[in-house]
This record gives sequence, structure tokens and C-alpha cells, in this order.
Amino acid sequence: MATKVLPPKQLQNLRFFITRSLNTSSSSSSKAAAASPLNLAEKPEPPIQEPPTIIQEHAKPSILDFNDHQKLFSNLPTTKLLHASSILHLVSIGPLVDFGMWVMNSRIMETDNIVRDVVLKTVRHTFFKHFCAGEDVVEARRCFERVNEAGLRVMLDFAVEYTSNNDACDQNLKGFLDSVQLAMSLPPSSVSSVVAKVTAMCPLSLLERVSDLLRWQQRDPSFNLPWKQNSFPIFSDSSPLYHTLKKPEPLTPQEENDLQLGQERLWKLCEKCVQVNIPLTVDAEHISVQPAIDYLTYLTAIKYNKNDNPIVYGTIQAYLKDAKERLLLATKAADKMGVPMGIKLVRGAYMSSERKTASSLGYESPIHNSIQETHACYNDCVSFMLEKIANSSNAVILATHNVESGKEMKETHV
Repeated sequence: MATKVLPPKQLQNLRFFITRSLNTSSSSSSKAAAASPLNLAEKPEPPIQEPPTIIQEHAKPSILDFNDHQKLFSNLPTTKLLHASSILHLVSIGPLVDFGMWVMNSRIMETDNIVRDVVLKTVRHTFFKHFCAGEDVVEARRCFERVNEAGLRVMLDFAVEYTSNNDACDQNLKGFLDSVQLAMSLPPSSVSSVVAKVTAMCPLSLLERVSDLLRWQQRDPSFNLPWKQNSFPIFSDSSPLYHTLKKPEPLTPQEENDLQLGQERLWKLCEKCVQVNIPLTVDAEHISVQPAIDYLTYLTAIKYNKNDNPIVYGTIQAYLKDAKERLLLATKAADKMGVPMGIKLVRGAYMSSERKTASSLGYESPIHNSIQETHACYNDCVSFMLEKIANSSNAVILATHNVESGKEMKETHV
């Protein structure tokens, strides 16, 4: 199987996204999809970018020359390159990003007023235009077709998360299913995968409860979880457990029922992906809920990853100190069970919040102490997975903005 290299909640009624979103929604009913960070009117930048977004088949490494900027960007007009460069510079300014997030989550955005209109118009023509495929299905389809003409494929991301009730979860499931339906309507082989967030299909508070229980069982293996099914390892010896400082109460019958409903939503989405043979990539999120996400993802992988065809991809965030160890444990268990393993490798998206949470509880950060350590962990995980897929039916999606990692992927795969 060829290695894939991947070239970031929501903005008040703007639904089609590329990579990480800027604001959250609990009940959006529109479809959202991932596309290129340059909006790819003609051709994207080289295929080393953050998920979920455009991917380039790594089966043709000879066409990639990271030093030949003229060739890489030859089909992009100068105005788009300047726009992209300006946006990337702005999002690298921490205080500006924090201020923008404060504005988008403030009461200013809750009612119709001139300030809100100005903010949305500004965002639409700057960050949204850079990171998103379109505001509706029609715009997104046009973007996908241009991307496909450039020889690339897309990952469709319905960008919602953090739901609080089952009605919202059901509505979000419809959005994910619509994304699969959209993929089916596009030219054959133009879609690489559909991306999903478990927090959009299972209430956030329940995922926190389940994660607490799983962490406590890691502390005390004799702790019984009657609802827990056979899964791959979720923790390693170095995994942070400080979110759960006291023994949690068991799930109530209603919570157990809601957990089953969340699992069934994920299974229903996966069944749709199986029907059309499009992989389902499950995003990683905050480590406060990641144990539950991994648990549900691995259960789904065990159920649907069959016949040497990994439909379900879990996500490992390499900026976490326990990332490599968890990857090794999960893949080893999958091999033992005869389940082909799909993994998406990313660096991570919640660094600031994870460090703040750990600090507030008096614990060491779960994030690597330096960017160099994160790079090293990511590259180690890449090397491990590339070796893994060379002699097995496992699969990997490599997602990075880092040019050096891109070069290493290319050289290793060649």
C-alpha cells in the first residue's frame, strides 16, 4: 500500500472547512469539508500540510523537489501566494490569535449587529478564504474539482464538535453522512477519506466521564467497567492520568445507553464508508476526552478493518510524550488480533490548553518540552509506520507542515 502524505470551529454559518477550525458548534446541520489551505484555485503548495486537507499520493516521490519553488508554485498567481503568506504570518502571532478567539467566542457574535457583520466579513475574506473550501456544497464541489484537476485528492471534514445532547449528535451524524454522499458524487478516486470527530457524535460530558473511568482502570486494573469491550491499549506507562484524581462513579444506565448510541453513530458512519470504500479518519482531540475517543475508534477498527483493508484510521498526536509508546502498543495489539491498523500521524493541535490544564492541576505538561523533541517523536513514528506498512496490510496518513519531515518521508519511502 502506498504511503499517503497529507499536504485547521466554525464561523457562524460558514460550514466548509480545511484543517483546524476557529470556533465550535453543537448543532450545525450543514455539510463541511476539508480542502487546501491556499484555497487551491489552480494548484496547491507542495503536499506537506496539516490534516484534514489535500493529500498527495506518495507513490510518486520523484516529482517532489522542495527546493524548486518556481515549479511547486508555478500555477498559483502571485496574489494568492501573498495572501497565503500574510495569513500564515498572522496566525503565527500568539496574542493576535488569542484576541481573535476571544472575539469569536464573545457576546459580540451572538446577536446581529454592525460589529458582528464586520468581523464575519473580515474573517470570510481572510482566514476563511485561506483555510476553507467554501460556504456551501456548490462552492466546495468547485474547489474539489479544481483540486482533482491538479492531480490531488481531498479529505472531507464536516467541521463540528463538542455536542451536549443526543439530538445534536444525531444532527451531526447526518452531516457526516452527507459528507460521504458528497464524496460519492465526486469523480472516482478524487476523495481520500472522510474525517470525523467523536465529540460531534457523542456528548462531551459523557466522553469525559468515560475517559475518567478508563484512566482509573489504568490505575487500578481490578476496577470493573461492565460496559467495556475488547479494545487495543489506550494508555502507556507514561500516559498522563492527572485528569482523574479520585475514583469516579460508575456510568448510570442512561449514560451507558448514551454511550451505546454514540458508538452506533460512529458505526453507522463507518458502514456508509465501507459501502463506498472510502476510509474514515477519526480526529484526535483534548487528552481529557482522548481515552474515550481512542476506545470508540479502536472498537470500530476491530469491527470494520477486515480483509487487509483498514477503513478506520485513528490519530496519534506526536507532541504528546506518550505518543510513540501508545502507537507501539496499539499496533502490536492489532497485529496480535489480526486487525489491519490505519493511523494518521500529526504533531498536535491543543498545545496551549493542554499545558494550562496540567499547570492548573500542578502536573508536568504532557506535551514535549521543545519543538525539536516533537519533531523527533513525529519522525520516529513516521519511520516506524513506514516500516510497518511495507510488510503488512497496515496503512498510514502522514500529516505535516514541516518541510524536513516531508523530505524524510520522501527519502525513507524511496
